[in-house]
Amino acid sequence: MRVNGSRSNGWDGERYGMGEFWPVPDVLAYLTGRWRVARSVRDLASGEQGEFTGTTVFTAEENGGLLEGGGLLQGGGLLHHESGTFVWQGVARPAERTLRFLPGPGGTADVRFADGRPFHDLDLTSGRHVADHPCAADLYRGEFTVRDPDHWRTVWHVRGPAKDLVLRTDYAREAETGYAREV
Repeated sequence: MRVNGSRSNGWDGERYGMGEFWPVPDVLAYLTGRWRVARSVRDLASGEQGEFTGTTVFTAEENGGLLEGGGLLQGGGLLHHESGTFVWQGVARPAERTLRFLPGPGGTADVRFADGRPFHDLDLTSGRHVADHPCAADLYRGEFTVRDPDHWRTVWHVRGPAKDLVLRTDYAREAETGYAREV
């Protein structure tokens, strides 16, 4: 089966295996659980490289919760919490971030920053999705691809007057959690 895709330009990420993507009918159900994360960060202008390793946990928020600053979360969804170690120029530092994945139409998600600001939409029904996020003078373009019930990837290209970065993140589901055990 070949779903949604050819590799046509510099924005397209690598496809898994033999060019196939794994369709996800409900992105929130798929993401729920704990994932091992390995991210490479390349600064195309300077040639510098870094890496992040850690975990991302997607947990359900059935009754909402609190945003940074005390605002109430609405609409349920998943809280995405990533934590680990980021190494840049030989210096290791702890790193973490929190995102909010709200339910969207037809099994999609509306991804928000922890403070509620919009980030991007996410539709993995074909197993692949490209999303843009303009931020001041920069453009963040992310490609999301799903290989199977336990593996997915994001590739973010960040371009702007002072940025030319590629962030490639591979996610592997930790054993016995989430969607893969329910299918």
